Amino acid sequence: MADTTLSSSPGIDLEAGAASRKRLISRIIIYGLLTVFALFYIGPLFVVVVNSFRPLQEISANGLLSLPQSLHLSAWPQAWGEFCIGGQCAGMQRYFWNSIMMVVPATIISTALGAINGYVLSKWKFPGSEIIFGMMLLGVFMPGQIALLPWAFLLGKLGLANSVYGLILVHCIQGLAFTTLFCRNYFIGIPDDLVKAARIDGAGFWRIFYKIILPISPPILIVTVIWQFTGIWNEYLFGVVLNSGANQPITAALVALSMSGTTVRSYDVMSAAVLIGALPPLLVYFFGGKYFVRGLTQGAIK
Repeated sequence: MADTTLSSSPGIDLEAGAASRKRLISRIIIYGLLTVFALFYIGPLFVVVVNSFRPLQEISANGLLSLPQSLHLSAWPQAWGEFCIGGQCAGMQRYFWNSIMMVVPATIISTALGAINGYVLSKWKFPGSEIIFGMMLLGVFMPGQIALLPWAFLLGKLGLANSVYGLILVHCIQGLAFTTLFCRNYFIGIPDDLVKAARIDGAGFWRIFYKIILPISPPILIVTVIWQFTGIWNEYLFGVVLNSGANQPITAALVALSMSGTTVRSYDVMSAAVLIGALPPLLVYFFGGKYFVRGLTQGAIK
């Protein structure tokens, strides 16, 4: 018996070695492809970052894709407060603050309303609640172009045309379908017994919401905040159609900057302007990315 075991062990070792080599080769191929894709994806960002610190003379002489020979910060203050965009030589700062004034309240309001809607549609169901949820769900699949004319008419009637407040209203309503979907699907996973026990103890609608639902909902609330913040910040269509001039968000300014009709391109200043517009969503993802993935896996999408 012992001889048989000893004689078979070399074969087992050979099979184990072959299997480990296959795993090693497969891992090398997988990680190699992932590295290539990552470099391909990060390449444009690297070019923009590098060119924002290079003088224009060096970019003109050596091209956009060459490594920097010297680093300068002069392009950043020009992009922020001096560069001419759309006939106004005030840089990106006005458009940047327009986006901040728009995205912060719109994100907070749409997330709060989505949480309340999700709470109602998951824990306080009533006749027709599923129909209402299905109708709200249509907003997830409806393209924004369909709502342009109604929004233009409504904002004109409300006196909010060509204003940041009008864009806040637009994004609050447009984002309500997503926030309701996320929160409702997450709240369904909360045991109904918690709500029933609280109702038996005398807790009402709002007390249950504040004391039971919200304390266990940070993952999905973080998901909705990140989703709304980045979506509203990067949105271009409503900002350029419903607003004009100095009331437009930063995305409209970036497009106007790229379509500038001047013969000499200030690639250093343009690169700095692009990074100024990209920094807020990048910081949001940097600090909240792990919570975003965790919230998605805990029920944001089912």
